[in-house]
Amino acid sequence: MNKPAPGIQARNREETRERILVAAERVFAEYGFEGASFSRIAAEVNLPKSNIVYYFETKKKLYRLVVENIFNVWREAADAIQPDNDPETALGDYIDTKLELARQRPYGSKVWANEIIQRAPIVQDYLEGELRSWTDDRIAVINHWIAEERIRPINPRNLLYAIWATTQHYTDFKHQIQTLNEDQELSEAQWEETKQAVKDILIQGVALPGE
Repeated sequence: MNKPAPGIQARNREETRERILVAAERVFAEYGFEGASFSRIAAEVNLPKSNIVYYFETKKKLYRLVVENIFNVWREAADAIQPDNDPETALGDYIDTKLELARQRPYGSKVWANEIIQRAPIVQDYLEGELRSWTDDRIAVINHWIAEERIRPINPRNLLYAIWATTQHYTDFKHQIQTLNEDQELSEAQWEETKQAVKDILIQGVALPGE
């Protein structure tokens, strides 16, 4: 039997790697770092445990990649927060994307929340480096908007915290929301209503008087 062409082999390896990362995100969310294992992750993707070891070597390395991937997706969601962009539009786009990520990628948010609740025993260095740098950059943009009198003077850090807490609530506390919604997941219409309500509340909080 002929071997697949090198390009196909590389694509297959990348697809396998991505499947493992998706499964690992789910397993780490459900069992935590200590409770997760290569065996559980391998079972999720119907692969031998040796394949997981081949691609990621150690559980800690795989976990860090999962956490970093989550942060990178969230970081891309804030690309619109730039000095020259309209604050209301930029913040609205950020909130929309964060809520959609909460809906489409709930396990990622849970992995992140669990890590932070435990005082980040695995990725504290990442928080002190990547997260702090990224947050400082966003704070600088918000301060720029304030200086140009495009939004009212507020504490930029508290604005970011409010956006994070509100948007991630819809996945981290999904069961609570579902219970209060007659034991039903939010419908498409309810999600759209949620997006608009969250934007109205948070963006009105930074709008200049009279706007």
